Amino acid sequence: MFLGKVIGSVWATQKEVGMDNLKLLVIQPMDFRDSEAGTPIIAADRIGAGVGENVIVSRGSPARTLFTDKRVPIDAMIVGIVDSYEVAQEIEANVWKNRNSE
Repeated sequence: MFLGKVIGSVWATQKEVGMDNLKLLVIQPMDFRDSEAGTPIIAADRIGAGVGENVIVSRGSPARTLFTDKRVPIDAMIVGIVDSYEVAQEIEANVWKNRNSE
């Protein structure tokens, strides 16, 4: 899972079977410093996220398991809308340091 910000929408009049009623949104991955952290992706949304909101995104097969009754060809799914988050400054500094040393 990762933290992201909704930066846009995708409209598709023709979708694969099983993707009916799924909104598609463009998500910019973000780090805990509210900085961009990767290439934007398209994620399916069933919970009503909107442009400008911070969201939690699940990718890969865990995203598909949300559809128990059908097979859906998706790679990313919004699983939460973030109200707020808190990261301890010391832990954040170590994560930042470890990521930049790789």
